[in-house]
Amino acid sequence: MTEAMFRGALTALITPMNRDGSLDFASFDRFVEWQISEGISGLVPVGTTGESPTLSHEEHHAIVARTIHIAAGRVPVIAGAGSNSTSEAIDLAKHAEAAGASAVLIVTPYYNKPSQEGLYRHFSAVADAIHIPVILYNIPGRSIVDISVETMARLAKHANIIGVKDATANLLRPLQVRHAIRNKYFNQLSGEDGTAISFMAAGGDGVISVTSNIAPSLCAQTQAAWQAGRTAEAIALQDRLLPLHDALFCESNPAPAKFAASLLGLAGETCRLPLAPLTTASRETVKAALAEVGLSG
Repeated sequence: MTEAMFRGALTALITPMNRDGSLDFASFDRFVEWQISEGISGLVPVGTTGESPTLSHEEHHAIVARTIHIAAGRVPVIAGAGSNSTSEAIDLAKHAEAAGASAVLIVTPYYNKPSQEGLYRHFSAVADAIHIPVILYNIPGRSIVDISVETMARLAKHANIIGVKDATANLLRPLQVRHAIRNKYFNQLSGEDGTAISFMAAGGDGVISVTSNIAPSLCAQTQAAWQAGRTAEAIALQDRLLPLHDALFCESNPAPAKFAASLLGLAGETCRLPLAPLTTASRETVKAALAEVGLSG
């Protein structure tokens, strides 16, 4: 591979739920179709934003399969398949491959706090078990452990490990990773909406976005402008989106994103415990951000 396999704005999809907490498949189907029609470059179901920790295996499988079915090859689907149990991650990755996913996103094991050697063996075991590409997901803010640049370079030697979703917000990282991995193109995707353009300037290829759940067209336009060399336009769009980037993390993701989706008539706001409904103050923050960005709600 001589260039990035995945580029642009890819949405880390919310998982719509009914008020009783059951999955709202009808809203999900409409939501995925809307995302594609709005120009998004890819779909990432059942990650953290999709509340994967609270989904049963059957629900997880169903969301992955439905996303792939609705996308029908129009955009790539990178299925969340991570776990802090290596055997469980392998099972989820095998299902995603069988369902037709373009790739899998494998998060750093949380709670266990593995060593760098443990991380290397975990990701290698998943990559050995399937034939579709693996994207590492480095998010030390949630998982505590950080994939070091040295470990990432070691993992990149595996033919099936092709990139990373970087949610460190450390803008030295894409430079350091690019310097450390020289034997192949390593696909670097930002996992932080607020620094996505800065990440691109440091050599990134795109963003796996929470904000694009709510503003897919604007997020897609931002990425397209940057890739076309229209730097001022990309920065202006990023500035416009900043209030929404901030508001969608005023409480734990995806509760603010789901509330914003409910205001726009896209899906209900229900999250599963332990995520609670937004406070009154946070609701006002999200409403104000939608208005400032120019989205009705």
